[in-house]
Amino acid sequence: MIGSGGREHALVWALKQTSQRPLELFCAPGNAGIAQIAECVAISANDVAALAEFARREQIDLTMVGPEAALAEGVVDEFEERRLRIVGPTQNAARLETSKAFAKDFMQRHRIPTARYRVAASVDDALQCLRSGQFGDETSPVVVKADGLAAGKGVIVAASRAEAADAVRSIAALGPAAQTIVLEEALLGREASVLLFSDGQDFRLMPAARDHKRIGDSDTGPNTGGMGAITDDGVIDADTLDRVISEIVEPTLRGACAEGIPFRGILFIGLMLTKDGPKVLEYNVRFCDPETQAILVRLQSDLTEIFDAIVDQRLGEVAVHWSDDSSACVVLAARGYPAKAETGARIDGLDQATHRANVVVFHAATKRGTSGEWLTSGGRVLGVTATGKNLEAALTRCYEATADIHWAGMQFRRDIGRASAPTAVATS
Repeated sequence: MIGSGGREHALVWALKQTSQRPLELFCAPGNAGIAQIAECVAISANDVAALAEFARREQIDLTMVGPEAALAEGVVDEFEERRLRIVGPTQNAARLETSKAFAKDFMQRHRIPTARYRVAASVDDALQCLRSGQFGDETSPVVVKADGLAAGKGVIVAASRAEAADAVRSIAALGPAAQTIVLEEALLGREASVLLFSDGQDFRLMPAARDHKRIGDSDTGPNTGGMGAITDDGVIDADTLDRVISEIVEPTLRGACAEGIPFRGILFIGLMLTKDGPKVLEYNVRFCDPETQAILVRLQSDLTEIFDAIVDQRLGEVAVHWSDDSSACVVLAARGYPAKAETGARIDGLDQATHRANVVVFHAATKRGTSGEWLTSGGRVLGVTATGKNLEAALTRCYEATADIHWAGMQFRRDIGRASAPTAVATS
């Protein structure tokens, strides 16, 4: 397993929970929570050559990629050149996430519903586009995006053209990731996330999820990597899901094949459910955090077998089963997040929380102190995750377990899964 966050902890946990075969698990670089169930290896997730050499030397049977940066660096291409088995898209296929301009043009080429957009080659070009009136009048909201990966700082939802102009200048200051800027109309509706396994031809859907990006209750404050997520039948109704499959999923996979970049791995499709139907906000080309935590606690099939089938391009032969439960994940973050997070605080109550029925606490940024105590080591620290026969039951378990855990400055949202108002686009 490549990566070090809550997503990777959930993946390692799910491999251990569902595998019908004995597994020896390694995680590079991992974290203190992952170290309880896998051997952590001191290799950066972006050190492609060292990762491939480790897999060759240790005769690793299968590698799974967690973070997008490793995919952008071409880790899959490196492994495949060495005939090492790995789950994830090639560097070219990963452009669906690593270049927002490429993704938008791809959607346009394959008639996949999305927001109107323009790609600007410079700040002046973007400002001229805003002045042209293509995105409405002075009070119309506009979404400004850096083309490349920007560590979660590359999207600003501007409430007016004046704010959009400021956003263009702010995003341009991010450097190479923002050499090209994408402008989009802001969509109104309810957000949802659809993730799927794909071997390039066949696919298997995961339960639909909804993420909560803003730091504060009622969707206030700055965007984050995600403060919580739910899965529940109410996220997307059956008719809308059929449209997502026929209008978005299938054309995306067909389009990738047609362009010579067949998509093999995990595809995330961020959606806005508008009055005109589902529209794509963004693609991600890997498991997302914290949706992964909420999704994988419902998995009943062997995750190792699913990954093997992706690599062998026989996913069509594999049935993937999920529990009928709902699920929820509440992220516990350090004081200061999403700006500069305080670290080194002692975490109390973990044992009590982890011993609750139908609750799993995934570690994203923890470390051990000199006496074995748990300490915070980053912004998003823990993902308290629970299942229940319905969403309310899952949320109740989540928040009861959250009440067990304490550290100085701990912050979390108290309305995960309960936000009711439609939102303007707020992509990561």
